[in-house]
Formats: sequence, structure tokens, C-alpha cells
Amino acid sequence: MIKITFPDGSVREYAEGTTAYAIAESISPRLAADSLAAAVNGKTVDLMRPVEEDATIRFYKWDDDEGKHAFWHTSSHLLAEALEALYPGIRFGIGPAIENGFYYDVESPVPITEGDLPRIEQKMQELARNKEELVRREVPKAEALKTFTEKGDPYKVELISALEDGTISFYTNGAFTDLCRGPHIPNTGYIKAIKLTSVAGAYWRGDEKRQMLTRIYGISFPKKSMLDDYIRMMEEAKKRDHRKLGKELELFTFSQRVGQGLPLWLPKGAALRERLEQFLRGVQKEYGYQQVITPHIGNKELYVTSGHYAKYGKDSFQPIHTPIEGEEYLLKPMNCPHHCEIYRSKPRSYKDLPVRLAEFGTVYRYEQSGELHGLTRVRGFTQDDAHLFVRPDQLLEEFERVIDIVLYIFRTLKFDDYTAQISLRDPNNREKYIGSDENWEKAESAIMRAAEEKGLKTVVEYGEAAFYGPKLDFMVRDAIGRKWQLGTIQVDYNLPERFDLTYKGSDDKLHRPIMIHRAPFGSMERFVAVLLEHTGGKFPLWLSPDQAVVLPISEKHNAYAAEVAAGLNRRNVRAVVDDRNEKIGRKIRDNELKRIPFLLIVGEKEEADRLVSVRAQGEGDRGQMTLDDFGALVARLVAEETEAIGPVGR
Repeated sequence: MIKITFPDGSVREYAEGTTAYAIAESISPRLAADSLAAAVNGKTVDLMRPVEEDATIRFYKWDDDEGKHAFWHTSSHLLAEALEALYPGIRFGIGPAIENGFYYDVESPVPITEGDLPRIEQKMQELARNKEELVRREVPKAEALKTFTEKGDPYKVELISALEDGTISFYTNGAFTDLCRGPHIPNTGYIKAIKLTSVAGAYWRGDEKRQMLTRIYGISFPKKSMLDDYIRMMEEAKKRDHRKLGKELELFTFSQRVGQGLPLWLPKGAALRERLEQFLRGVQKEYGYQQVITPHIGNKELYVTSGHYAKYGKDSFQPIHTPIEGEEYLLKPMNCPHHCEIYRSKPRSYKDLPVRLAEFGTVYRYEQSGELHGLTRVRGFTQDDAHLFVRPDQLLEEFERVIDIVLYIFRTLKFDDYTAQISLRDPNNREKYIGSDENWEKAESAIMRAAEEKGLKTVVEYGEAAFYGPKLDFMVRDAIGRKWQLGTIQVDYNLPERFDLTYKGSDDKLHRPIMIHRAPFGSMERFVAVLLEHTGGKFPLWLSPDQAVVLPISEKHNAYAAEVAAGLNRRNVRAVVDDRNEKIGRKIRDNELKRIPFLLIVGEKEEADRLVSVRAQGEGDRGQMTLDDFGALVARLVAEETEAIGPVGR
């Protein structure tokens, strides 16, 4: 017999080899029906896997990320089964679950286009109704290689060849067998609703020198109503697409002549960025940060010393060679080595620490053109970066103060739904990280303790740490339920060693500081993109580039409109004039689409009485007001919005 411990602390006995599904069913048929995967001794497995020894067990349902992952992983196998039935001779690359759904990379004997997706969906639905079990089988590596060599699937052969010698796990559903670690849901009958969303090209193993495969994306659900909700959300997402809104609101643009992935900020977008920067500068000043500025390029040796060149050199722009001196420079891919050099610029005492250096520093990384996406994936971006150099006894307090800054920003901009992800090393692949195990353990312990003391809702992800240290990443859900990674805090014992950073302690001996990397926004570009989509372009009044637009009814009122705008700007209201030769109805519609909070209409009566007729975005007519009264209204509304954040946002 084996003893199984449940999350509530209760313990039951079962025969060895009882499946996780049978254990769930012994508690209640409902639990068995709702569960999609199980965690046995902390490892996520199939429900149909037997449990061979005493274990703690937890069951994952649809609301759990692990449950969705197993569901969508199985859906990718169902997609592959359908493709193999419809396209004989098709070859398979990889087919993982992703954050929202799944995909499979394939090499098809005939092109697969968007128009083929409904037929593939139909075949998937047909196969799902067969309730095919996902059967796991473990075979020797040699047999696995033989299987896929005979099948003529070179991509699977390449994947298997890279695995360690030993047993390899296969999963079979219906007529399809795949190389896979799992886990999977019990059978395909759980999959009730399927939508294949797009077709794209993808280089094998992400290498542009390798074969271009066809990537088919999809999503699936255990209920049709969930798919209907998802489709509605995606329609809303299209309306909120930051690329579309950025164009409509005249915030930013791109130019092929300037270069792919290099955004050009237009006047209104620059004003928005400036206000966000002013806001964060104000917060940082209250927390004792000092602003610094570093160059846009750096000597290659700087990044060799930091370890970034060895790790990310291929993702950087090629070195710039100086013909006379023979030196090599890189476009700056990150700010932290520069800040280390600022710290080293003079001797430091224990009394000087913590040193908090902040910079809105623009960095450059060579992203592949196929991965560029609006402002969320660019080649040049500005980080709201800061690096804190602290004594060991200051680490926990300073880390918690950075958490306070991040949460303060989220509250201000109404990002209310977030989870703190504790990103740790991959315990099975430690060679890809630098530094000693001792320092890593101290850094990881500090992050987990700070998160616990702040009462954060956390998840732990192994393998997501930076190469020089663990981190706390803030995962935010926006207004329509999508998850974004914003804000990161990292603990680093390694760069201070690489740059030989020291301070003189109270014992007159030299000691090594600890470094905290911190970026509450992440990057200005990505943050603006997420904020645009979160708000649908309807920014809070304190942040809006234009708070009011003055609309003259006819050309003869243009002079008064300009006078009104000038008067409002003197009253700290950001106002512009729309004096186009268009009918007033057209002007109102156009400016409502620009999400300007207030529309001020002026005509003969308003000019005679020195008034404005006020329309509020989404509310309609608010009557006539004097400029003093309207200025007071805006000031009051801004004060209400910024009551929690103080004057820095006004």
C-alpha cells in the first residue's frame, strides 16, 4: 500500500500503481471529471499515470495554469493527428502549449493557408469525439531513433539525437504517435471547442539559416461558451491593438528608411512618455535615487567583463570597429555594466551605501525581423532602469522598497490584477548561469523572503532567472484578461565580483556590495503599448497628452478658439484647437475617436458670453462654463485621480 497526502493534510491509503485519476475519483467523481493533470511530489504528471510510492498529490483544474498547459498540450497532439490524416507525408517539428493555446510547426507536402484551417478544425473535432486516450510508452533511445527514421521525420530524429541516452517517452492518441514528455489530459473527449487562429512561418529551431516551417496556432476549451467568450475578447483586443491606437492617437510611427523595430515618437507620444518619466522621476526622488546618463555605445570589453557578450553577443548589433585605434564598440545592449563603472569611479564607504543610480537608458538589441511587433518587440527601447548597490544587511529592506515602488505604480495606473513570479535557476541546467551556488542560494532566499513579507501572491518558475541572478517578475492581467510581464527586480552577487566593486566597511576592510537591478515599467515602449491596450487609449486625465480640444463651429470663431486654448494652457489645462474647415459634427466624431477627455465647442453665443460648451468623453453634454470654472473642474478631477500618488502625476 502507498500513502497519499492531500492539500488539506488528510492521508489515504491506496494500492501501489493506482492512477492519479482513480485517486481523484475516490474523493469524488466531480473532482475526477474536472481535473486535467496532477502534481505528484511536486511534479506535474498525467492523471492516467500510476502512483508507485508514498506521495503528496494535488489536482489541477482548468483555472490552474498547469491544467490549461496539459489541456493545450494535448490539443497540439490532436492538431498533429488531424494534420497527419489530412496531409500524408507531413513532417513534424515541435508542438508546445503556449500562454494562450498551442501551436505545431510542420513541413507540409502542400502549402497550408488560413483557408485550410476550418477543414483542419473539423477533423480535430471529429477525432476529439472519439475520446482517444493519451497512452504513454517509454522506449530506449535507439528504438526511438529507429521509429522516426523509418517514418521519415528528420526533425524528430534531430530532437531525439540531442537527448541523453536512456529511455525516451512517446505518447499515442489514435493513429498518431509523438515524442513527448507530457503531461496530458486523460483523453481527447475533454476537448469540446477548438479554434485554429492563424498560420505563420517559423524557422526550425529559430535559426534563419534552417528550414522555414509552417506554424499553425490554435486554442481550445472544455466548453463552447468559453470559446465564445475568447472570440469576443479577441475582437475587443483588435480594437485595443496598440499599433492601431498609436496611429489613431498620433503617438508613434515606424519608417523603413529609419529601420525596422526603431520607433519614432510623435509629439503627442513624446508628451505621454515625458509625463510617465516625470511621474517615475518624482517617485524615485522620494526614494533617494540619483539620476545618471550613460552613452549609447560601449567598448566591447565592457560587455565581455560583465558576461553579457558571451551570453547575448549574437543578439546584439555587430561591433563597430574604429579604424585608427583598432577598438571595438557595441551599441549599448544593457545599462548595468555602465552603472557598475559609475560606482567604481570613486572609493565607497559603508556609510555611502546604499547607492541608487537611475537612468532612462536607451538600449539596442538585434531582434529578428519576424519577431518584431509594434512597441512590444523592438530593436531600440528605453528602460526605466536603476541599479542599487547595497550592503548585505540592507538587501532585504531595499528589495522591499523596490516592491513598494512597483506596487505604487500599478495602483496609480490601475493595474489591479497581478502575480509576482519568482524566477529561479533551472536546477537541471546550472551551467548556463554564472556565479557560485552559495551566492545564488542567498539571492533566491532574499527574494522569496521579501515577497512573503510583502504578502505578494506568488508563483515559482524554474529556468526563468537572468543568467547572473534570480528575479521577481510582475505578471499583470489587463482589462480584457491578457497577461503581460511588467516590472522586474533582480538580485545579483555576480556583476559586483566581475567588476571588482568594493566598499570599505566599519572594520576598515574592503567588502563586496550586492547589486539590485530594477525596472518598474520594464521598457517605456512596452509599457506604453500595454497601457494603451489596457485603457483602450482612454488615458487618465492627468496623463492624457491633450486634456481638452477646442472646436470652433465655423472659421469666424477660430480666433476665439485660439484664445480659449491659450487661456486654458495658462490655467494648467493642456488644450489644443481643431480649426479644420469641417462641420462641427465631424469634428466631434473625429476627436472622440482620439479619446480626448473634453471637447469644448465655441460658437457665436459662447464667444459673446466668454464661455465654452463642454462635452465629456463618453458622457456627453456637461453644459456651459467659464474658463475659470472649466479649469477648476479639470484641477479637481486630476486631484481626485492623483490623490493617491501626490503631485508628481499632475
